[in-house]
Amino acid sequence: MKILSPALSQLARLRLGRLDYFMQYPLEVQEMVFQQLLGSGQYTEYGKRFGFSRILRVREYKKAVPICNYDSIKSYIERIMAGEQNLLWNTPVKWFAKSSGTTSDKSKFIPVSMESLDDCHFRAGRDVLSLYYRNFPDSDLLTGKTLVIGGSHQVNQLGENSFFGDLSAVMLQNMPFYGQMVRTPDLSIALMDEWEEKIERMASTTIRENVTSIAGVPTWTLVLIRRILDLTGSRDLLEVWPNLELYVHGGVSFSPYRDQFLSLTRSRPMNFLETYNASEGFFAAQDDLVQGEGLLLFLNHGIFYEFMPMEEYGKEDPETLQLEEVETGCNYALVVSTNGGLWRYVVGDTVTFTSLAPYRIRVTGRTRLFINAFGEEIILENAEQAGAATCAATGAIVNDYTAAPVFPGAKGKGHHQWLFEFSVPPSDLEQFGKVLDLELQSLNSDYEAKRYKGIALSPPVLELLRPGTFNAWLKTKGKLGGQHKVPRLCNDRRWVEEILEFREGLRP
Repeated sequence: MKILSPALSQLARLRLGRLDYFMQYPLEVQEMVFQQLLGSGQYTEYGKRFGFSRILRVREYKKAVPICNYDSIKSYIERIMAGEQNLLWNTPVKWFAKSSGTTSDKSKFIPVSMESLDDCHFRAGRDVLSLYYRNFPDSDLLTGKTLVIGGSHQVNQLGENSFFGDLSAVMLQNMPFYGQMVRTPDLSIALMDEWEEKIERMASTTIRENVTSIAGVPTWTLVLIRRILDLTGSRDLLEVWPNLELYVHGGVSFSPYRDQFLSLTRSRPMNFLETYNASEGFFAAQDDLVQGEGLLLFLNHGIFYEFMPMEEYGKEDPETLQLEEVETGCNYALVVSTNGGLWRYVVGDTVTFTSLAPYRIRVTGRTRLFINAFGEEIILENAEQAGAATCAATGAIVNDYTAAPVFPGAKGKGHHQWLFEFSVPPSDLEQFGKVLDLELQSLNSDYEAKRYKGIALSPPVLELLRPGTFNAWLKTKGKLGGQHKVPRLCNDRRWVEEILEFREGLRP
């Protein structure tokens, strides 16, 4: 390990030249990626269907190939999972990243080719190290290990040559040997799906390691850290790992968690680095840890980007923009073509550009109403379906509702807060909440994982509003009637807090 670390550190620094190249020539690099993708895709069933071999320019590609989502290509993915190949990508696809589902499915399975692993996810992981070394040239990060807090699902075998799991599990299973040498815990622990035992074993084994960095979703990371502090009797995480210097995070907004993480390292603040890594690809990472505004868009990682103005979203034939056409401050739906076999695929995230030289983005939300404060990815369809099933089971009738996250405090865990108005209230509001919770778990695997035994996410808390409260609130905003609606889900608390404050003013 001591021999390997300086070599890895030097390689990470050498990668900076390639990062600088795509920052200096972004349009040329994206054109090269586009041509490479078409060259591979033309031999697939999908490529033949849409005439990839006849396409020379991006405008021809946009005209010939439709915008798609998961439901559009689900039949192809199911066939690949059953063993067929050369459908979406021209090399064998054996791995699938499981993530929260669509309207019609509890989970979706994104194909992961070896090219997308090697040239996208793993390359981007190395680039994150390079960016960190640019910010901190004297860092000793690779003299220790990275504590990787992986996903909540064990890798599962679909067939003789087909496997699925959380993206983090897929990456851990396929990580090169040098990556395995600089991470902890052991793979047998990292891939466990029993979270209570997993947390215990991660805590007990990593205490003895020289951990210099941590990577994971804030929710599970805090659960593990608190357990480690309990086991050691420490108040400062640096008493356990004196060389700890970096926390790499992504997937949910870090703002509600920053102060908690800072309080865990009182003697010397950690550095924080944000990434944007999804099942569909590793898209961006923070390159400036001082200013911290925006994430550098990775342009030479096997992904060709398009950006759909939000006014185009939902149209039958929406227009998309290329990099040279985007503007700062505008909200775009992210559309990608990838070396995993996704073609003009709507990821579901919205981004805005904070810089055009280099191209930096900030994730602003989802194309649909959602709550994803803890990695649970509750979308509007989940809420509507769960609410309808809960009403059917309890005999209640809902007039209106909204929901938002409650972020964890120093000791308490996070949870969801729901505000309900009923025309026919349930006989037992607590039971209504329990049924709602179970229905959401049945619809959304990410929420189910976070709710598992209440380790990361506590049960939802319901508030009963008097009839007419929502309409009275809308009226004060000049939005009563017409197409105006109560916002169903929000990833922050601005609406819920406003409504609760308004409710207090209504009380006699």
